[in-house]
Amino acid sequence: MPFFTIEVTYRLPVYRQRAYEANTVEQACRLAIEDDDWSDQKEDFDSSGETYVTGAWPGPDSAYRVTALPVPSQFGETTQRKADHFETLLGILKVLAHAPDGTASDPPFWRQRADAAIAKAEAILTGARDPD
Repeated sequence: MPFFTIEVTYRLPVYRQRAYEANTVEQACRLAIEDDDWSDQKEDFDSSGETYVTGAWPGPDSAYRVTALPVPSQFGETTQRKADHFETLLGILKVLAHAPDGTASDPPFWRQRADAAIAKAEAILTGARDPD
């Protein structure tokens, strides 16, 4: 049976709380974002994200030494899966919104794409694998 090296990751929220003097909350937010001093940071282990696959390679101890294998998207981070799928959904919406007369009502043109995008979106929302 073959071996695979799999890299998994989880996001750990790191935060800081600091007071900023400003005229508005928007200005204070801008100051906070531009502040690059993280010497008083805290890690929030209780709010860490899901574990997801960030890389796969054939063979033992082979990470970054050989060509990576494609990882099915259902093993990716849910937030990233949603972001990646957004482009597909936007493309379908553009086709329907800006199609020449008759094209949008032509099921072979868009129905199969829309059904596949809907199935994948539902899989992402339920945490399931991508549809075949």
